[in-house]
Amino acid sequence: QVQLAESGGGLVQAGGSLRLSCAASGRTSSTYVMAWFRQSPGKEREFAAAISGSGDVANYAGSVKGRFTISRDNAKNTLYLQMNSLKPEDTGVYYCAATPTATLGIGSRQYSYWGQGTQVTVSS
Repeated sequence: QVQLAESGGGLVQAGGSLRLSCAASGRTSSTYVMAWFRQSPGKEREFAAAISGSGDVANYAGSVKGRFTISRDNAKNTLYLQMNSLKPEDTGVYYCAATPTATLGIGSRQYSYWGQGTQVTVSS
């Protein structure tokens, strides 16, 4: 089993920045693909970004590309999401996810392990 715990969410004004962290524990592996998803009230959970086990390949949703950067530190078993130029539509609960498969998938069903989420609120 893999346990994931997000942190770093909060309230920020539009145009501001936040850095989310996700600490992994348990049967963690540097080969696992990890990802960030988000869910706004009344909407389905949507893909934001994913990163390969080695950290050298990343995939982004079009809505965040150029503003968000996903990264990982395998020595610390930690995943990050640097969010810049935040917009009110970025508001939601952000979830960290992990999968032992090698594909940087955008579908939530691919991911076996999930954190509890951290709230991000962007005010206009």
